[in-house]
Amino acid sequence: MTSDPDRTSDDDLRRIVRLLWRHTIVDDDHGPGARGRRGPRPRVSVDEVVAAAIAIADRDGLSKVSIRGVADDLGLGPMSLYTYVPSKDALTALMVDEVAAEDDPIDMSAPLRDRMAAIAHQFRDEAVRHPWLLDVAMWRPSIGPHLSARYERHLAAVDGVGLDDLDMDSVVAVLQAFATGNARVRIEAERTRAASGTTDLEWWEAVAPILGEVMPADAFPLGNRVGSAVGERFQAPGDADVAFEFGLERLLDGIERQMGHGTDARR
Repeated sequence: MTSDPDRTSDDDLRRIVRLLWRHTIVDDDHGPGARGRRGPRPRVSVDEVVAAAIAIADRDGLSKVSIRGVADDLGLGPMSLYTYVPSKDALTALMVDEVAAEDDPIDMSAPLRDRMAAIAHQFRDEAVRHPWLLDVAMWRPSIGPHLSARYERHLAAVDGVGLDDLDMDSVVAVLQAFATGNARVRIEAERTRAASGTTDLEWWEAVAPILGEVMPADAFPLGNRVGSAVGERFQAPGDADVAFEFGLERLLDGIERQMGHGTDARR
């Protein structure tokens, strides 16, 4: 039987998880979390390594993050960086967990609807601040202390309102899915404008005459009418921020109706 090169070994998983929890557990044998280890004092901390990697990813994207690149930024040799993080996978896990600590607290005394909205805004704001997060596979996240603390906060925001445990998890999950999906649209719009060097209005002024030549005027009456209204309103193909607020309100309406609260519930 051949091994799967893309499969993370159990030993690698153990090292990543223990490294994530380096502030609260002791690695008896190796790694930056070990206590009482003999030898020279590390030149930098794991936190500094993670911060350097996040800075690169924010500036250039996740694909540009490498052990060598982070080492260069910190003035270290690439091999020495492996004494802090064992792999790119481990470094990425640390980065994801670290940015999860940036969330502001949720006001648990606020109405339920406001608490759910805060969850969605936190997920969206995080992705907009750190677009590289959208390139990280999150189906099997490496669960660290900051991700765990955020999950706890988000569950607490919808606890005690009549939801069972599975529904509480589903509310958080659907808010995250909607928020990150919208963030992807916003980030794509920003990248397209930056790469093209033109505004959306300039793009449309170039495209519209061409469409006028090839598209029959009465072929798509609804599309022409609605598209014209959108273009006039936003001077663009749309507005991700407006779409987010509209969609979030409808999503919260649906969650509240499913809970039997209705729009009058502001618990």
